[in-house]
Amino acid sequence: MQHHVRPAGPPPPNGYSHAVSFTGPTVVVSGQVPLDADGRLVGGDDTLEQTRQVFRNIETALAAAGASMSDVVKLTIFLTNVADLPAFRAARDEFIDLERPPASSLVQVAALVHPGFRVEVEALAVLPTR
Repeated sequence: MQHHVRPAGPPPPNGYSHAVSFTGPTVVVSGQVPLDADGRLVGGDDTLEQTRQVFRNIETALAAAGASMSDVVKLTIFLTNVADLPAFRAARDEFIDLERPPASSLVQVAALVHPGFRVEVEALAVLPTR
């Protein structure tokens, strides 16, 4: 896996790589939302806490597939309010390697499947070669 955080030309990134190249089996993690194992909303209106729960859910899904957050090559983020981006970034940065961040896309959406959800995140990871 090779992270191209700041190749010549694109603007400076803020917590993501402009490109990540890799080989190996991939793991696709469905959009994770801020629900706990019992299906309860975590964080209420607090985007920071919702995002932490989303990343805990991603970690759990990755572990089931034999991967970890360090294996993530791409995140797709859905926020219902782009003003929540600083809180999202603060939580995300607790879970990713800031020296080797994944590629990333961010989309502001009108709503997510549950009216209380402020954030949803999909992940793409590459399994470590053994």
